[in-house]
Amino acid sequence: MTSTTESPIPATMRAAVSREAAGPLVLETIATPQPLEGEVLVRVGACGVCHSDLHVLDDAIPFPRPTVLGHEISGTIAAFGPGANRRGLAIGQRVAGAFLMPCGHCEHCVRGRDDLCLPFFEQNRLRGQLYDGTSRLHDLDGTTLAMYSMGGLAEYAVLPVTSVAPIPDSMDAVPAAILGCAGLTAYGAVRRAADLRQGETVAVIAVGGVGSNLVQIARALGAAQVIAIDVEDGKLAAAERLGATMSINSATVDVRDAVMSATGGRGVDVAFEALGLPQTFETALSVLAPGGRMVPVGLGSAGSTAAVEINLMVRRSLRIIGNYGARTRADLPAVIRLADEGALRYRDVVTKVFAFDEVGVAFDELRKGAITGRAVVSIG
Repeated sequence: MTSTTESPIPATMRAAVSREAAGPLVLETIATPQPLEGEVLVRVGACGVCHSDLHVLDDAIPFPRPTVLGHEISGTIAAFGPGANRRGLAIGQRVAGAFLMPCGHCEHCVRGRDDLCLPFFEQNRLRGQLYDGTSRLHDLDGTTLAMYSMGGLAEYAVLPVTSVAPIPDSMDAVPAAILGCAGLTAYGAVRRAADLRQGETVAVIAVGGVGSNLVQIARALGAAQVIAIDVEDGKLAAAERLGATMSINSATVDVRDAVMSATGGRGVDVAFEALGLPQTFETALSVLAPGGRMVPVGLGSAGSTAAVEINLMVRRSLRIIGNYGARTRADLPAVIRLADEGALRYRDVVTKVFAFDEVGVAFDELRKGAITGRAVVSIG
């Protein structure tokens, strides 16, 4: 049971449930979850619409069913589980919740590598559970529902206290939902994986929700040149408004030739790949300067592979540095600060806001490529 709560918290809530692989996402009434040791209950205000959820929904990434999707949220603290009332949080406080929820106790979390948290990957990403080996979500008859991260496409969500951070009153809470994945992942890629240096040149391949934030954070952290690459002119124009110094439509232009021309024949210091397709992975490698770093960010279908030319990697000292999220406890507050200061224009990244009843439409539009930047579902 919870140790501190706001009042009242209903016994039931609405949630978007996926019951069949590649089946529909349906709004249903389920039991309201209760936070346990070290956890918080968040009344969800908004949840982002991310390709990772779409991969699970369409069974491109296997995941237990039935499940509640949604993994980047904003909302207010509704209740604390035992031992969770800390870190300056209070009932009613506005927070963002991160998809990567560190346990805080495993060998990786102890050394600050939240992005490698063993229980997160073993319990949540494989089994849809939290770290006591159970889910917090249940049907009204008691049947267990799996949780993809916190299961944020619901009116309430339980998270470890390690994965929430306050949102200042100066910020707009609905678009701030994207900070817990699209913002956090981009920050981790630029600041942690690439370790971007002042004056370096960057290419961002696929400028959707995460890619739009990669552009902004790269500029904020000192990139001299940021080249946006995509197949849609509308997304490229949006990336230029967010700080890209030039754009390339890969559907009509040879990307390698265009990047080499734009960089005096040397290529870029860092290429970020945000789509998770073999061809875009290979394109990112092809535009690197000698000694360059390629940071893959986008998740692909399960088992996806890409070709790597071994001799090219060896002779040009190229590096591939994988990135999954960021170090949540340190980096989510940093992302929120960037957004509050205006360096990360999160409001401009969110181009569509759907009502909760339209959650299925939101994912249909994402599937069709009809969303520029990021969409969010308004819940609260």
